[in-house]
Amino acid sequence: MREAFDALHRMIVHYGLWLAQVEQQLGLEKCIEVERAAWEKSLAVQMTRLGKILGFEVDDRGVPTALKSKSSEELQTLLEGLSANWLANDGIWFQAVEQRHGMAATQSCNDQAWARFSPFEAACVKSLRPVPDDDPLDALAVALDGRLYAQINRYTLERPDKTTLILYMNDCRVQSARKRKGLADYPCKSGGTIEYMTFAQAIDQRIKTECIGCPPDAHPAEWFCAWKFTV
Repeated sequence: MREAFDALHRMIVHYGLWLAQVEQQLGLEKCIEVERAAWEKSLAVQMTRLGKILGFEVDDRGVPTALKSKSSEELQTLLEGLSANWLANDGIWFQAVEQRHGMAATQSCNDQAWARFSPFEAACVKSLRPVPDDDPLDALAVALDGRLYAQINRYTLERPDKTTLILYMNDCRVQSARKRKGLADYPCKSGGTIEYMTFAQAIDQRIKTECIGCPPDAHPAEWFCAWKFTV
């Protein structure tokens, strides 16, 4: 059993190494394009093979047919669980580096990971849902709703004028957990700036990102961080 799970582990790492090398040699934009083609084919191949071994049916895209009988509420619960696992995995990596190499190295790794993940996630969102192309900020608002964070955090958007969009993160899963434990806010401003800036620019290069406030900045009780996007 452990060898089977470790085979999955090795496959995930190998996939990530391919991603890293293609990004290094061809650039991030071409890497994202290649990865989308590879993922669509890989998903179908892997799930079809696992379906034969484990006895579940899949459609021609490799999606288990059992999922098609699930209600929208059940599928949303699944998406929220996967999003929570994604965030937990991010935190586990953070702690593993911090415990061995200190906070400075960890924050550097974290910032660089977000610089690559946010444009990648933006491309994923655009491939999964219709994003308007007539207004950059309308497009960004739709794309923000498709992020994994949007499934597990609570935020509000304001559009004070045609050239401005403001996001308020009212409930952050990470910061709320720290608050319950009596811990200070995690100072995530550097990573958050890279995260939101690169995500917004992947939606439309004309969008500029400004941090209104993010830990270690002081903030009101109504939100943990706030970001202003302008065109």
